[in-house]
Amino acid sequence: MRIVCGVEYNGTGFYGWQRQPHARSVQADIEAALSLVANQPVQVVCAGRTDSGVHATWQIIHFDSQAERSERSWMRGANANLPDDARLLWARIADDDFHARFSAQERSYRYVILNREVRSALLHRQVTWQYKPLDESRMQEGVRYLLGEHDFSSFRALACQAHSPVRTIHRLDVTRSGKYLYLDIVANAFLHHMVRNIAGVLMAVGCGEQEPGWVRDILDQRDRTQGGVTAPADGLYLVGVRYPERYGIESVGFVPEFG
Repeated sequence: MRIVCGVEYNGTGFYGWQRQPHARSVQADIEAALSLVANQPVQVVCAGRTDSGVHATWQIIHFDSQAERSERSWMRGANANLPDDARLLWARIADDDFHARFSAQERSYRYVILNREVRSALLHRQVTWQYKPLDESRMQEGVRYLLGEHDFSSFRALACQAHSPVRTIHRLDVTRSGKYLYLDIVANAFLHHMVRNIAGVLMAVGCGEQEPGWVRDILDQRDRTQGGVTAPADGLYLVGVRYPERYGIESVGFVPEFG
């Protein structure tokens, strides 16, 4: 039986999604919890692996199990065995051909920036802090060079293991609400550190260190060493995964908003 689940987690205490031999990961905690419910080992596959410190409000996973449990039992049983910073939101029986990663058509992220002189004590590790005034109109002007299909070599980590650097960004919006800026980005898939590298470049444009056309120059160079600073993981949320309608999975979960 194939089961699909929606998962949310606070990434602060995890060394990323992927199972690590000597560090805590979201995958390992969820597999341990589900294995207790199934009374047998369970391995899960996710829609998109997140970095250390990155949060998720709508991560999608699937797993196969011979254990016969109700959908509610999978959810409640797993949550009873999970730590406080990870939760299964729901669980349901999936079609045999469903795959959390390969069936996904789009992923959506939100990056939250607190733009004021002083860091937030209450939102520590939940938002990225930038004390320099940011002009969202300049940032949005730089965005236009990133839309569509491109070679994003300049925006991926040097250690990225993806076979191809080509990705398609369907939407990228920069909006402001009071002291908070939101970067909402939707793409078919993402490279390692791609969103954080884009955020770092756009913040350099927003604070006047670079002109909007610099974004195009970086993209054309296809060289990560020319791509500026990688923005912190704080404030980055996986908020949606879109699948074909026949699977009946909602495409977006909770989108954090602070302003």
